[in-house]
Amino acid sequence: MFNITPMVRNLLIINVVVFILQLNGVISNDMFALHYVGSELFQPVQLLTHMFMHGGWGHLFSNMFSLFIFGPMLERFWGANRLLVFYLITGIGASILYTGVRAYELNQMEQDTVQYIENPSPLAFVNYMDEHVEEGYGRELAVAYKENINNPQYVQATIDEVKDVFRTIYNIPLVGASGAVFGILMAFGLLFPNLELMLLFLPVPIKAKYFVLFYGAYELYAGFNRVPGDNVAHFAHLGGMLFAYIMVRMWQRNDYRNY
Repeated sequence: MFNITPMVRNLLIINVVVFILQLNGVISNDMFALHYVGSELFQPVQLLTHMFMHGGWGHLFSNMFSLFIFGPMLERFWGANRLLVFYLITGIGASILYTGVRAYELNQMEQDTVQYIENPSPLAFVNYMDEHVEEGYGRELAVAYKENINNPQYVQATIDEVKDVFRTIYNIPLVGASGAVFGILMAFGLLFPNLELMLLFLPVPIKAKYFVLFYGAYELYAGFNRVPGDNVAHFAHLGGMLFAYIMVRMWQRNDYRNY
């Protein structure tokens, strides 16, 4: 299990080195993390570069640990070149799906922002913050606004806060190899469905196909029921799994015909 393969080793090294360069300010999030296509910071190359960046040591470890565990077996089955192509395509595909979902979410948020600016009130301010940030955020300002409801300074303060929240969320970038890693998990479950896995949080082994099914169902639920303040890109994970499913089935069909 710990006989690491060449391509997996190279991907691990690249991700760790890039993260260290991030920590030292050599690599900038503004330049290489994936920004929303409507942002002035967006560059097409970010669809690729964001995959090798991470938001913290925990984020890096969880992704690289999964790649370390599941990647070598896929590399032995496919070969190094096919694994690399699969990794890159599923990662980019994940970011494309995530961007589509984000476009919908930001459009809804923009409508809510415009509506608040046109019709501000203490209750509307509280609802906006609860919906788009987290419950209780900005509550002190809301209370002060309610106590001074006819004071234009408080009206303007809440409008400025709403604009700032929208601008901040609009420019939050995506980083991480999670889309590609979830693609790896999906491929593992499709190619080795009955292989039993021992997980730290389960006392009994579970077949790979059930593990992937459970993980996919959780991400789907979390994506559609995302709570404010949840910074996990669930639809990027699902995008990686979706593109992985398509690629594995296409390769299986083509390999069968070639055979």
